[in-house]
Amino acid sequence: MQSEFWSPSILSLKVASISVTLVFVFGILLARLLSKGLFRGKMLIEIFLLLPIVLPPTVIGFLLIFFFGGNSPVGSIINKLFDSSIIFTPFAAVIASTIVAFPLMYQTVKIGFQVVDKGIEEAARVDGANELNVFLLVTLPLSTKSIITGLILSFARALGEFGATFMFAGNIPGKTQTAPTAIYIAMESGNMKLAWLLVISMIIISSLMLLATNVTQK
Repeated sequence: MQSEFWSPSILSLKVASISVTLVFVFGILLARLLSKGLFRGKMLIEIFLLLPIVLPPTVIGFLLIFFFGGNSPVGSIINKLFDSSIIFTPFAAVIASTIVAFPLMYQTVKIGFQVVDKGIEEAARVDGANELNVFLLVTLPLSTKSIITGLILSFARALGEFGATFMFAGNIPGKTQTAPTAIYIAMESGNMKLAWLLVISMIIISSLMLLATNVTQK
């Protein structure tokens, strides 16, 4: 029972932690690029980045299998480089969680960048700061609340990812089985004690995430 509980729980936390690190980096970079005015194709790029919010998880899982499958160009390159497929591995779980969590980080941080007082940024430029210094020393510090909120929401979303992960990473105990998939299998097999333990742990973690979000906003 202990291994059936701790193994998927720890894997979920690891996957969510790696995913939130990735969305932190790419979310901030893309939010910065796309918050600096209009340009041709911006709307299409934003639609693409935000699409995982509205797409069913099974659709995301299907597209990931298609994109990384052995018959695809990307999948073929991965197979040649590593002599194995990325599908049904922990890396697949990270990719799936990162994709579904990214829009939350991106959108939250982009809004945070947009509400920063442009006068403060301009004053820094007048004082001789270049664009990189303005971003690092002015924009980022003034967007701290939005960044922290984005991180918390992204972590919670990555932690609870089920559909795309189940299709793309599978449900291999001790290897790719995360807490959400373990809950599903526990219910299917009638192991309600394990299911409840995992459900309660997820509720506690998610509640703490929401509490941290509310505290951050105050």
